[in-house]
Amino acid sequence: MAVIDVKVPDIGDFAEVGVIEVLVKPGDTIRVEQSLITVESDKASMEIPSSHAGVVKELKVKLGDKVAEGSVVLTLETAGAAVPAPAAAPAPAVLEPKQAPAQSVPSQAAINSVASSFAGTADMECDVLVLGGGPGGYSAAFRAADLGLKVVIVERYATLGGVCLNVGCIPSKALLHVAAVMDEVSHLSAAGIDFGAPKVNVDTLRGHKEKVVGKLTGGLAAMAKMRKVTTVRGYGAFVGANHVEVEETTGTGQEKTGTKKVIAFKKAIIAAGSQAVRLPFMPDDPRVVDSTGALALQGVPKRMLILGGGIIGLEMGTVYSTLGARLDVVEMMDGLMQGADRDLVKVWQKMNAHRFDNIMLKTKTVGAKVTPEGIEVTFAPAEEGGTAPAPQVYDLVLQAVGRTPNGKKIAAEKAGVAVTDRGFINVDIQMRTNVPHIFAIGDIVGQPMLAHKAVHEAHVAAEVIAGELQGNQELASAAFNARVIPSVAYTDPEVAWVGLTEDQAKAQGIKVKKGLFPWTASGRAIANGRDEGYTKLLFDDSPEAHGHGKILGGGIVGTHAGDMIGEIALAIEMGADAVDIGKTIHPHPTLGESIGMAAEIAHGSCTDVPPQRK
Repeated sequence: MAVIDVKVPDIGDFAEVGVIEVLVKPGDTIRVEQSLITVESDKASMEIPSSHAGVVKELKVKLGDKVAEGSVVLTLETAGAAVPAPAAAPAPAVLEPKQAPAQSVPSQAAINSVASSFAGTADMECDVLVLGGGPGGYSAAFRAADLGLKVVIVERYATLGGVCLNVGCIPSKALLHVAAVMDEVSHLSAAGIDFGAPKVNVDTLRGHKEKVVGKLTGGLAAMAKMRKVTTVRGYGAFVGANHVEVEETTGTGQEKTGTKKVIAFKKAIIAAGSQAVRLPFMPDDPRVVDSTGALALQGVPKRMLILGGGIIGLEMGTVYSTLGARLDVVEMMDGLMQGADRDLVKVWQKMNAHRFDNIMLKTKTVGAKVTPEGIEVTFAPAEEGGTAPAPQVYDLVLQAVGRTPNGKKIAAEKAGVAVTDRGFINVDIQMRTNVPHIFAIGDIVGQPMLAHKAVHEAHVAAEVIAGELQGNQELASAAFNARVIPSVAYTDPEVAWVGLTEDQAKAQGIKVKKGLFPWTASGRAIANGRDEGYTKLLFDDSPEAHGHGKILGGGIVGTHAGDMIGEIALAIEMGADAVDIGKTIHPHPTLGESIGMAAEIAHGSCTDVPPQRK
């Protein structure tokens, strides 16, 4: 018998994730690819599979623990030599795997056994079929059309734009902007300007949000028409390797018409996205909502509970708090806004303490019931020996515990496309699935589940397809090889970060030099009355043979942090060092110049802060 350690594989851009479920116990016999634990980031949850078969000897993790790539999950007794899990079917191009979610996938033989061959007649034909009209989907369709291909988008909703534009990023930012202005105005009394208490008309505010969405969705429809991209409205599902059947929908929602249409394609791009996770024990009640329900803005509750301390929940909490709600938040981990460095979050939390009655960390929600007074929620400690508050009653409960991919909802197996047990689709760096002519992009291919990532993946997929169909080798060699992907919490203050964090550097044993410029030394921040923030840059300070002083990461907390983080992302992509950034002349007085000054602090040449001690 051999004893081996089973470790956490690559989990994408996340330094650490929390263990929210342990699926096995000592003495269990497990098979290759069997799920061992469930972990959760601020965006989604995933299961960690076993790389070997055998008997569990000892668990090395428990509920509430944080794990990272390489962390030992358990020790396993194997019969003889250890046999690793089989690799996923290779793509036709020789490419390294990209962002493979830590999930088990069916064997290629199992996939082939259920793949279908469509024998019917197609109602339409196209070069490229794009399944899903979100930021990734419409970007893929438009890019492919611009490259001369005949393109069809299948989208179940009345408008293009997907979750992001219709019920996500855009409407939430419209409401967050209003909330930020309201908060800003309330602070002006200290400068001698008093507008009095605001009068909120929720119906008008909702109309404002819908007008913002309508302007953008209308623009997408016009651009699709200009590009001669055909939109077929309905639920799409594969019926073969080169055919998708669409159950057509109508109205403002997703009402089915009873009509079906089959589309034949040469190539396909799966951009089916994700949906909000709904806890199974939460009641079906209008006072229990996900992010879509929260954005519907049916009214302002007196008392609101946010399930999950991630970005989505905290953004919506900011809106409702400014409109008058009192907030509680419950989070299984030991801090809010996981993924960002704790020092950034600390500034945000100090500025937002007035919004919350209770921040319940290391706590989980275990039950809820409908009462005449509201939704009564029951809590429990997330780890053994902890404490939890008594049941509480809320006027509104927002479920913001992550998102789950839609890979299981499109009959991908009928096209021979491998889907993991959690609904993800593995792709290579050209966004190609295990089926050579079918590609996948966006949330459905793994973390991070962000619109700006999906758009860049979309362009790659469209260019590869165009290159292959048109014999253009330059386009056919396109690949998604972004070094970093920025994250932003559009709260007040905003929190933005990109690349390596301090927590990650410490965990990985990477020596860094930090340049931190406090906004208390920024003329623009002081003039704005918002000097609580700072800008932080991290440079490689390992031995000269390896480091060369290049920037590895950075974070900003403060107003407009999200607008500025792109410069740090560009610096990382370009391999800039502290001198490159510090010598770049930034306009004064701006918040953006804090990036240059943070680089000067790292270099030791900043004259806007007290001299550094020798």
